[in-house]
Amino acid sequence: MKAYLILEDGSVYEGKSIGAVRDCTCEIVVNTSVVGYVETLSDPSYYGQGVVLTYPIIGSYGVNLSDMESERIWAKCLIVRELSEAASNFRMEITLSDYLCRYGVTGIEGIDTRALASKLRDKGSMAGFVTTSYFEKDEVIAKLKEYKAKNGVKAVTSVSCRHIPGKGKKVAVLDCGVKNSVIGKLTERGMDVTVYPAVTSAEEILRDKPDGIVISNGPGNPEENAELIKEVGKLAEAGIPMLGLELGHQLIALATGSTVKKLGHGHRGSNYPVKFIEKNIVYITSQNHGYVVDNVSDKAEVICVNINDASVEGLRYTDKSIVSYQFAPGAETSFVYDEFVLMMGGSANA
Repeated sequence: MKAYLILEDGSVYEGKSIGAVRDCTCEIVVNTSVVGYVETLSDPSYYGQGVVLTYPIIGSYGVNLSDMESERIWAKCLIVRELSEAASNFRMEITLSDYLCRYGVTGIEGIDTRALASKLRDKGSMAGFVTTSYFEKDEVIAKLKEYKAKNGVKAVTSVSCRHIPGKGKKVAVLDCGVKNSVIGKLTERGMDVTVYPAVTSAEEILRDKPDGIVISNGPGNPEENAELIKEVGKLAEAGIPMLGLELGHQLIALATGSTVKKLGHGHRGSNYPVKFIEKNIVYITSQNHGYVVDNVSDKAEVICVNINDASVEGLRYTDKSIVSYQFAPGAETSFVYDEFVLMMGGSANA
């Protein structure tokens, strides 16, 4: 079945429908990762977005559901050059096409993703409309120019507290769209973890007397979360060791006097080089965000920067036990979690 992608600048791309057959309006963004489509699609930070994967053949190793970063797919659409017809892997449970259908997510294959990625790189991320039906181009474009994904954190956060017991330090995770891998990195270190919905007040979290606080990743424009920023500010003033990741990094910055700005096309992929200034070492990181911290307040110092565009990738707060990072700590940068454990007075081995 034919499918169409219409961008807000009037561009029209024709391809073949994959996944669920349904219309979809979303922000179209580019991810340059070679692998990890299961994790990408299920990352709550992709709420409200259609993901263009630049690697030409996607789906060859199928889907293992245990690799999911949350309980469902959060991306609204998947756009690929070619969907592999022959998926094979000893861990595979279902195909990528079945994965999309299971969660009611639409997609397109057969589009020139290199040309599309180049356009989004040069002009910035745009709203897009995906359909298999007849459409009036001018009407679609008018609606796309008004489109904005809003209230992402409220949409993806958990509805109740969740406790994962451990013998180590007590860690409170403020769930702005937290990934399973973040929880996993904490529990691997023996931490006693409680995950709180993003609407939880600072007073309620502090009443449980955590040894440390994590402000998690999540979707959207950080500035639209005015009440959340206030609560994060209260947590920051409590003097408890705190770690901010991705959106959490931005929320802490806003709560302490820094500003943020929107990037043209964002950082989305698994190969972003970040320089740790004190170590004078560059690590390759996984990232997914459209905003960065700008105009850092005098309460923080920059501890790492993006090699490609010199944007702020990490902050240490000079008068508090708080560090934050714009990237998702992975294999190379898992020491971030060890350092957080040490900040709480624990040991790296829990």
